[in-house]
This record gives sequence, C-alpha cells and structure tokens, in this order.
Amino acid sequence: MTVRIADPVAVGSIRLRNRLYRAPVLEGAGGAPDPAAEYARHFVANARAGVGLIVQGNTIVVPEGRTSPGMTAVRDRATILALRPVTEAVHEAGARIVLQIGHGGIFSIEAWHREHARARRAPPLAPSPLPVWLRPLHGGVHVPSTDEVAALVARFGAVAAWAREAGYDGVQLAASNAKLLHQFLSATYNRRRDRYGGDIEGRARILVEIREAIARAAGRDYPVLLKYAAVEEATWLARGIPLEEGLAVARLAERAGFAALTPVAADALPNTAICRGDFPGESFRNPRLRGLLGRAMGGRVALLGTAAAMWLAARRYPFSPVWNRPVFAAVKAAVSLPVFAVGGIRTPAEAAAILARGEADLVGIGRPFYAEPDLARRFLAAAAGAEGKGAPAFEPLRCESCNRCVVPQMLGLPGVCYNPRGHARAPVVHAG
Repeated sequence: MTVRIADPVAVGSIRLRNRLYRAPVLEGAGGAPDPAAEYARHFVANARAGVGLIVQGNTIVVPEGRTSPGMTAVRDRATILALRPVTEAVHEAGARIVLQIGHGGIFSIEAWHREHARARRAPPLAPSPLPVWLRPLHGGVHVPSTDEVAALVARFGAVAAWAREAGYDGVQLAASNAKLLHQFLSATYNRRRDRYGGDIEGRARILVEIREAIARAAGRDYPVLLKYAAVEEATWLARGIPLEEGLAVARLAERAGFAALTPVAADALPNTAICRGDFPGESFRNPRLRGLLGRAMGGRVALLGTAAAMWLAARRYPFSPVWNRPVFAAVKAAVSLPVFAVGGIRTPAEAAAILARGEADLVGIGRPFYAEPDLARRFLAAAAGAEGKGAPAFEPLRCESCNRCVVPQMLGLPGVCYNPRGHARAPVVHAG
C-alpha cells in the first residue's frame, strides 16, 4: 500500500497525525527574555497549519557548550520546566513536539566568541586532543576522562527526564552538524583508547549509553530519536565516516531501542554543508551584522576568514534537491525503525515520492518555516494533489536557500527570514 504524507504514523509511543515534521533549526529563543513565548511564537503557527511533529532546535544539556548565543542551555530542572507552556500550546494545536538535546563540543561558543571565551570556566570539550591542522585556529580543549564522559551521559538522562516532566513527547540526540556527539562518532576527532573510542562500535558507544541513561531516568517507554552524521566526507583534513559505518550506527541504534533515526551527510567542520545554498554575501556587507560578527570573533581577519570559509562551503555544497536521499534511503533499507528524511525537500512532489518509494517514513522541512510559518497548510494540500487527489498546484516556497539566516543564527538573533524577497514580513537588519 502506498504511504501518503497525510497518513498517521507512530514513532515509538508518539502518534502523529501526518508525516510532515518541522526539522530542528535555531529559533534564537534561548537569549530571549521569555524563551517559552518565543518558541511558542514559532511553533504554534506551524502546528495550527497542520504539521504533525515539531523538533525543537538543539538545547544544550549543560550551561556550557552552546554554539550560538541563541541556544537554550540547561542550568537546572527549572530551565526545562519553564518551557511547559510551549508543549501545552503545541499539543492544543494538534501537533506533537520533541526536544533535541546535545552539546557543541570543540566548536562551542567558548571557542570562537570573544566575549564568551573570556568568561569561560573551562575549555570546550573534545573527544581527543585536537587534530594538528585545527590547533592554530583554536584556543584549546578539555578531553574528558572516561568517568567524565559517563557523567555527561548521565546528564543527558536527567535532562530527558525533565523534558518528559515538561510535556515533551520525546527527545532527539543531536549527533550531526559537527556537534560533540558527531565528534565522538568521527575518526577525524575521536582517537580515544577507552571504551568510547576505537572502531565505530566504540565511537558510537556514547549514544547507546545515553539511550540507556534516558531509559533509567525518564522511563524505558520515553521515545529517544537520533539525528546523526551517517556520512562524513573524507578529505585531506578529515578521515570521514563512510556510509558503511553510518549503517552500522543505524543497526546499533535499533538494537539499543531508539525510536527513530534521521541520518544525514555532514562535514567535519560546522559550515553550510548542513543548509546547502548560496553564499550569504549580504550578511557580510550589512554594516550591523558585519560589526556584530567582527566584535564576536575578534576583528577583521577572523571576519574575513569566516566569509572565505562560507564562500568555499557554498561552492563545495551547492543546493541540490533532496541532497540526503542516498543516505536516508540506505538507512531505511537497513533497519525497521522509522526513518526521517530531511535536506533540500522543497516540493510536495518530492515528499510524496520519498514516501511512496519507501525511502523514509517522515519528511522534514526546516528553514522554509522561517519565511512561512503556515507552510504546512499549503504543503499538505498540494501533497494530496501530487498523490492524485486533485488539489491545487503548488506555488514555490518563499525560501530561496540564500543562507542569509546563517550569520544571524551564529549571533543569536531571531530565527526568521532575513531575505526581504522571501516574505513580506522578513526583517531587514539595519545599520546601527
């Protein structure tokens, strides 16, 4: 039987009304005076428009480890319980919501943002000493002992328990996009000789142990999802993660009791490989953004280096429709768990084809929700047309994959569309 986007689906104990989800992006809510109100401003509109599931962007499990000032970092139980109004509002609108949890590791804000580097209490965490090529660009790291890694594992369990108490329907581990859990998976960064290193099973052990810690703290029935780098391209700098290892992680995750997988291709460095599209040159020409970024990074040289790195990443990773298809389709064929598709899905026809071919069980969209909070309504209607129900033709998304939202995200500014062409209400960041 052909699977359609409007069909309900179960993800662990979560029952979803359809197969369209909002993929995790940065809303910039962590630095807002009222984070719950800011998250709700984004998510309630999505839920009312019909999206089945919302994955709230990365929440850091300890006070350190954010990669952007706009991320929420968990100081204590009260940090998470204060977000209960978000879950209640999303549920009232008919959707379900999962909290993504993680840590920035090597690329935490304490490593690159001058203000946060001065105030840091300890160097950023890293699975192993930095690769030689990265050391001149980095201020140093702390390599946790085996016991310290085990303590971090337990912290993930505690945060998940608080998330359940706050009404989140599950949690998703952030193990992609060059974050700490990705760094543990990657032989580029993980050269440990204890139980958390070695072959792919050892490097993935932290994920398995976190899953078990969450079962102990939040209940074995509490759904734990995993977004992970199933492929990391090898270069002269990076050893990479071949797809064979990504499939091995998928099988380990299935045995460990994860509820669903979101496998993606990622770079070893945090760049626009995760949000393919144009070089955001306008962000570096805008006086205010250029000034904010220059002050954060410590001057003009660092600013120019960042612009050059983004320009090169845009050339290496241009936008292409459904760019993760080889990855999620291979993982779907290897496991029986629900698999989430994400990355360059921009038309209902693409979404319908992914589901009809059995390449994934859910389809996700991220940044386009910045420009169109109610996107789900017309996307679902047009998907029905793509499946032969005669719905109206689909007008192209307002998101142009211009990446103008990337630099504001780095700076902790609101997660919205920064392209005036993208939306009538898109903000224009003025000088001053």
